[in-house]
Amino acid sequence: MNVSPAFQAFAQEAPQHQQAWSEAVQALGAASALDDKTAALAYLAVMAAARLDSGLPFHVKMAKMHGATRDEVISAVLIEPTNNVEKTY
Repeated sequence: MNVSPAFQAFAQEAPQHQQAWSEAVQALGAASALDDKTAALAYLAVMAAARLDSGLPFHVKMAKMHGATRDEVISAVLIEPTNNVEKTY
């Protein structure tokens, strides 16, 4: 699976740190109460909200690999931060 140029540079320039980071990510994923699809969609929503768009293509593929539909991916990326706030107008 393709990763962003920034992550490729990280892996090339600091392979031991990249390995430690990957192990930490896997351990956190294993400890999560969320299923893989939900976690992938939540991660997409956070990345989009934080405007970390360089990693979006990779994480869209991961979400789809875990069973997310096109519509679920779109909804995660375009989620409105005030979705659960009662509108007063």
